Amino acid sequence: MKNLNRENTNLKDTPPIKIIQFGEGNFLRAFVDYAIQALNNSANFNAGVAVVQPIDRGLISLLNDQDGLYTLFMKGIYKGEEIQEKELISSIVKGINPYSDYDQYKALAKEEELSFIISNTTEAGISYNETDTPNMQPPSSFPAKLTVLLYERYKHFNGASDKGLTIIPCELINYNADNLKKIILKYCGDWKLEDGFKDWLLNSNSFHNTLVDRIVPGYPKDEIEDYNQQLSYKDNLIVTAEKFFLWVIEGNDELRAKLPFDKTDLNVLVVKDMQPYRTRKVRILNGAHTVMVPFSLLYGNETVKETIDTNFTGNFVKDTVFNEIIQTLELDKQELETFANEVFDRFRNPFIKHQLSSIALNSVSKFKVRVLPSLLEYQKGNKTLPLHLTYAFACLIRFYKGSWNGVSLPVQDDEAIVATFKKAWELNDYAETASTILSNASFWDEDLTQIEGLTTAITLALEKIETNGVEQGFKNFKAEI
Repeated sequence: MKNLNRENTNLKDTPPIKIIQFGEGNFLRAFVDYAIQALNNSANFNAGVAVVQPIDRGLISLLNDQDGLYTLFMKGIYKGEEIQEKELISSIVKGINPYSDYDQYKALAKEEELSFIISNTTEAGISYNETDTPNMQPPSSFPAKLTVLLYERYKHFNGASDKGLTIIPCELINYNADNLKKIILKYCGDWKLEDGFKDWLLNSNSFHNTLVDRIVPGYPKDEIEDYNQQLSYKDNLIVTAEKFFLWVIEGNDELRAKLPFDKTDLNVLVVKDMQPYRTRKVRILNGAHTVMVPFSLLYGNETVKETIDTNFTGNFVKDTVFNEIIQTLELDKQELETFANEVFDRFRNPFIKHQLSSIALNSVSKFKVRVLPSLLEYQKGNKTLPLHLTYAFACLIRFYKGSWNGVSLPVQDDEAIVATFKKAWELNDYAETASTILSNASFWDEDLTQIEGLTTAITLALEKIETNGVEQGFKNFKAEI
């Protein structure tokens, strides 16, 4: 098979560098670079991406060996139909390792048509390192590297206002752009950079918070021969992803004009405030995951897909989302239901084997952030407890007992949290166990025994689960609550 490169694929003409991307991993290649290709194909965007390796070890050499080319395989369920697609991605035109060629990295600042900075350097990437200095080649943190690059651009173009950049981080932290901007400004102070640069940074550049959503399993190591047989060339950077795609970016009409995603079929939303969309994702997608893990493992399922496909557990999760969680959210109900249906399509994806045990890590803190707000807001708005969310809460407490029918459960959490549950279960009294856990403000940031009826309901649910099992226990709980 021929090697994958631009000569062998007749893709010798490359667009100018308009985007610098920090990160060359699977997610960015299956998400951002795929999106830029869609803009190039459908909106005459004519943008090339220069990829910067953010740490001293990475894939830049492999990427350059293939002239930035790789194949993206997208598989999933869309409106009940199985989708399988593949596309050769050619939006990356250069890969740079600043650890081996720092001058080439700094030269990116001088690109005439450069307009955007995009990043995904993991959640830990947007962080401040007090040991970073502008003379390091390169500084260690991503924000420090970016500060150096922006300063180089400011100096090269003499602070020209039309040479500012649109900065769009994709790291999975809330207010990612705001945090990045704050750290860059701190480096400005630490490094005693002139006020003119700070003014240019604030007035000629823009920072945009984002929410990204796509499951990217990455390189299909265990099935690579099956994928290779679908290609006429040798590709060492195959990446797999689900079909679902969502990118929410805070911005205005000016940003919409800069990024004309309306001319593509991608689900990119440029909105004034992304927080309702983040809440939607956390409560529906992540919340459903967190709800199902203890409940479904106790039932006997092993995967997300198995949970959704099984009649009892599937209906339980669906009722939780559509009848309880959605009621607590601010966005248009039809929009929320459309998103929820897409989530369930993703849960059913036969190409992604998502083990429940792999998402059981730190379930207490996840429940506090992803599920508890829905339970409390439902109770506040309806003056009654949500049936499914309350039962799921009891399943979480039962899960942390550590074993079920003589089999160990995949409890993975801080030792102190696990020890607290152990002591609570040693009380051998459902009401005492429920009260001990619910009153622990270090878990929930408040004393949940103060929520009317919650301790009684959890006590009843624990008794029914232990006595009758998960399915019959729920039916009995529902009849008596």
